[in-house]
Amino acid sequence: MSAVNDTKFNPAVFLLTGIPGQEDVHLWISVAFCLMYVISIIGNSVILFIIKTDPSLHEPMYIFLSMLAITDLGLSIATIPTILGIFLFNSMEISFNACFTQLFFIHLLQCIESSVLLLMAFDRFIAICNPLRYASILTLPRIAKMGLVCLLRGIAVIFPLPLLLKRFQYCRDNVLSQSYCLHQDIMKLACSDITVNNLYGLSLSLLMMGLDLLLIFLSYVMILKTVLSVVSQSKCLRALNTCISHLCVVLLFYTTEISLTVIHRFGNSSTHLLQILLSYVYLLVPPLMNPVVYSMKSKHLRSRIIRLFIK
Repeated sequence: MSAVNDTKFNPAVFLLTGIPGQEDVHLWISVAFCLMYVISIIGNSVILFIIKTDPSLHEPMYIFLSMLAITDLGLSIATIPTILGIFLFNSMEISFNACFTQLFFIHLLQCIESSVLLLMAFDRFIAICNPLRYASILTLPRIAKMGLVCLLRGIAVIFPLPLLLKRFQYCRDNVLSQSYCLHQDIMKLACSDITVNNLYGLSLSLLMMGLDLLLIFLSYVMILKTVLSVVSQSKCLRALNTCISHLCVVLLFYTTEISLTVIHRFGNSSTHLLQILLSYVYLLVPPLMNPVVYSMKSKHLRSRIIRLFIK
């Protein structure tokens, strides 16, 4: 019995890690993360403030953008403080329950962001392919219901993740390979059979984000088909220009998400440093870049931001 107890136990804490081999420059790296955190918080907060205070921006496209900004704020708050704690204060310990809580919110917000990107694609599809019914289809009550469905959908599929992990016993090595808690990282420390967790996580990626990406792709196929049927080249370009911001955000989010999923599950030959850097890009860059992309491409929003800062 004692031999079993020596090999299996539930740790009181997990140990997070920074960037291996770069411990001497963690303090300098933290400066970059601090800047990312500040820019992300300010950028998304400004987007929300302008959309809330400007009645002319109370349109479906900008309401969906507000949902995206809220999700990005949540991701920044859920991840970067933990990273800064490691780099600035060498605070690597995180309690069992706190780790599962962080895991839940990170994966939940990722799932919601994928759903919001799908709603934004639907918005562009209706605006270009069925403009006469745009106002009657995307009413405020309907948009509110869509947002609620995205939230409930995310909670329903992500809530089992911490429960599936809590049933495990863990080996003596309680050191995680990331600066925050992720499902695929924690389950590798379990002494028990992780087949169910592996299958559930893979099914989640395929049926949630994979399905969202497929529907986004199909919506743009229909948009392209409609746009190419327009005789006027200027109208065609103007219609496509309204989609550029969304396409940039979609590519940024799903390219890193797919790469990270493939490397975590099938890339045994990939370096640990590559996995860490890619996970930073996946979780930290979209909240930083999304406000910039939409501010640059939306003339209406850009003018409001300039006016705000000039005042």
